[in-house]
This record gives sequence, C-alpha cells and structure tokens, in this order.
Amino acid sequence: MKSKNYFFAVDLGATSGRTIIGSIENGSLTLEEITRFHNHLIEQGGHFYWDIHALYLEMISGLREVVRRDIKITSIGIDTWGVDFVMIGDDDAILRNPRAYRDPITFNAMNDYLRQVISKREIYDITGIQLMNFNTLFQLYAMRQEKNSALNSTKEILFMPDALSWMLTGKKVCEYTIASTSQLLDPRTKQFDERLLDSLALAQNTFGKMVDPGTVIGTLTEEAQRLTGLGPVPVIAVAGHDTGSAVAAVPAKNERFAYLSSGTWSLMGIETKAPIINDLSYERNFTNEGGIEGTTRFLKNICGMWLYECCRKEWTDAVRSLSHPELQGSAMKAEAFRSLINPDDIMFANPTSMIEAIQSYCRQTRQPIPETPAEICRCIFDSLALRYRQVFLWLREFANQKSTADGHKLDTIDVLHIIGGGSQNKYLNQFTANATGTTVLAGPQEGTAIGNIMLQAKTAGLVKDIWEMRQIIANSIELVRFEPTDKDIWDLAYDKYLRVTKR
Repeated sequence: MKSKNYFFAVDLGATSGRTIIGSIENGSLTLEEITRFHNHLIEQGGHFYWDIHALYLEMISGLREVVRRDIKITSIGIDTWGVDFVMIGDDDAILRNPRAYRDPITFNAMNDYLRQVISKREIYDITGIQLMNFNTLFQLYAMRQEKNSALNSTKEILFMPDALSWMLTGKKVCEYTIASTSQLLDPRTKQFDERLLDSLALAQNTFGKMVDPGTVIGTLTEEAQRLTGLGPVPVIAVAGHDTGSAVAAVPAKNERFAYLSSGTWSLMGIETKAPIINDLSYERNFTNEGGIEGTTRFLKNICGMWLYECCRKEWTDAVRSLSHPELQGSAMKAEAFRSLINPDDIMFANPTSMIEAIQSYCRQTRQPIPETPAEICRCIFDSLALRYRQVFLWLREFANQKSTADGHKLDTIDVLHIIGGGSQNKYLNQFTANATGTTVLAGPQEGTAIGNIMLQAKTAGLVKDIWEMRQIIANSIELVRFEPTDKDIWDLAYDKYLRVTKR
C-alpha cells in the first residue's frame, strides 16, 4: 500500500461502536470501516454500567486489524457520548465499571440537588448547560448521597474518551469538549467551577489537565504496542464528545446554518463565538457546550431514535425481521398526526416498556392509542419532527444574538444540516423539512467519525482550520436535499402538538 496519511478513529455511541480509517488526498476524504461492535448496557444489582474493558479490547482489536492489513496509521482519536466517567484509585487502577447515564440513581438526583444545594438558576448561570438529570454533576451528587465506596476511594476522574486514551497511552488529560457536558464547567473561564466542585467534595486536579481538541496526549504504551503490533503511534485528543466531532464535520458553506446530529439522541443547535446564557436560554433549557477552535455549540438535547430503537427491541421477531425501510415505509401508510407525544417527557427516559410508555402518554392526553408497529412508528416520527420544529423556531430567535466572523448579526438560518445515522432516514428527513419549513441537507452519515479524523488531520498539519475541513468534507460526500412541502398541514399539526404537550 502506498505511503500516505491514515487516521484511526474510535467512535463510540451509547448502543454501538466502530473503528474507522480515514485518509485525505487531493482535497478529498475517504473512509473505510474497520470494525463494528455492540456497546452493551449491563444491568446488575439495580444499576446500569458500561464495560470499559470490553471497549478497550474492541479498540485493540481494531488496531490489530489495521496491522493485519498493513495500514500505517498516523494517529488515533477517540470520541464517545457525554457526561459519563471512570473513577481511578490511588494505585492507578479503575475502581469499578463506570455507571451509565441511564442508571436509575439519576432520576431524582437533580431535583434533590436543586432543592438542597444550589438553585436551578444559579447552576445555569454558572454553566450554561441544559439541566438534565443524568449530567455528571447530578450523577456524582447521587453517588455521594449513597456513600458510593468507589467514589469515596477515587483519586482521579476521567471522562469516557479520556479514560480510553489513558488506557492506550498511560497519560491523563481532560479534553475540553467532553468536560463541557458535565455541568461542572464555566464556559467563560473554561475551568471547573469551584463552588460546584466543593458541593461534591472534589478538587480541580481530580479531573486532570484541561486540553483543547487537537492536543497530542501521548503515544501508545509499550503494552499497547505489544498487544497491537504497532509502534509508538500518537493518540490525539480530538473533540472527545461525539457531538463536538460531529458538528466539526457539518459540511456548511457559511455560518448561516443549524445542525441536527441525529442518532439515539438528537442534538439541534447553532455554532456561536461565545456562550448564550440569558433569561430566554434558561427558560428554554438550552446548553452551551465546547466546540473546536474556541466555538460554542449552542444546542438542545432531544430524545431521538432511542424511542424507535427501544420499540423495535420489543416487537415480535416477525416485525424485527423487517428492514428499517420496510418498517418505516409501513408507518407512512398509517394516519398522520393521529397520536403525538413529547419525546422529551421524563416517562421516555428509560422505561421498562417503551411501547407501554407511549401508549400511556396518549391515554393520559386523551388521544387515540397507537397499537400496531406502524402506528407507533408514525407517532414517533411525527412527534420528533414537530419537536424539531419547536426547537428550530427557538434557534432562529437565538440566531439574532450571535455574530458572524465579520460582526454582522444573523437574522435567519438558511439551511438545516442533518448528520449522523439518522441522516439516512428519508422519511424523518422529509418530515423535518416540512415541519421546519426549511431546506434540509442530509449527510454525512458518519459525521462523528469524519470530524474525529479531520481533527487528527488538522493536528498533523494537513488542514488549517474548520472551514477548510468543511470544504474537504463537502467535496467528499453527496448530500441529499429535502425541500419543505404541505405547509398548511404541518402548521395545523404543530398547533395540535403544542396543545398535547402543554402539560
């Protein structure tokens, strides 16, 4: 194989993971998936955990495969979902598998903390982060309240991508974008807030040295070299939060865009030069997370395809044997807007049965009960698109508060870019265009891995900035365009959605 730069991306989501090789040549990016695997949520003793050592083994397996294929990689980058963390003891060993953000311990932790420690408004003014019960702050508080023995013995805490990088290199860092999801960090100072740390009996140095995306963490340890067959390959702190890497991969032409990172979670937002923390962002519970090159990802978390994925697991073998296009195609024959839900209602966080939760919501709101897989699927897609409309309209208001590079205010958003696995869902993409009344450009599907790889390429000096990255990505993929239709029908549906979800 001829010599050129190959970058190895480890992209871990809350249900699956993959390792991908990317290379840039003649202004174009090429990708190749190396391995794909499940990320299993482990339920034991009334708690939910991630298997950190299984994830490490999957990384090693992917690296072994590139050696087997005689691919010379330039560097390695790791991204994961946000908020979750690994606890390290005095002996430099992992203290228990990390808790998962869907652990029941988080359900009441936020309300207890807000009632007993610091008010909701005070926390938002400090962090600018959307208050969600599973944020790191509330996980740690709940663990303190239960007198968690692992936390009581913890010397250091590493967020998931930083922990996996440490397992490969022996070097501990705290990458900024992943730290920004914790609800412990002040986005103006880019440091953890002392008052919040004190409330958890933690110190700044518990989390390690804060580094920006593009920092070289270290090289593979001798052990990792022996296990993989590689030499001292550098590991790069990319945007460790998967959405941070995904937003870096949005193939936008200018700053007049919004993005929707669509997967298990949907994250819709805009890119800003500074945090937006005010009465309106607090009221609407928007978040300010770290981006690359000093940007802020001003966005809102929306429960995404989690609803559909959970229902699919519950349906019969005959239904599960249908392909996604077949099942979703049958949903298009069901009555539109017959039943609607608020995808972000707490009852959909991690129910024993998602189907029963959806039916219960419809029963409580005096709507027809969706019974068949097609009816339930249609309910989910209609509701997600209408929730996207609600958040998109809010973003248009906030766009007046952000400035372009030349100092002009943005009074509109020209296009909505949908990236991630959900960008392949043509029905939901069209619904989103219809609901928002805006052109939707779908792709790339592997946005997170692409952003991961492009940040490695930037560290290697192959690209100069985010806009050159985006131009290369736009040159390398084919975007699918969706134009809005049926405005009057969707306007009426949105009125119904607002009535139903007002509770």
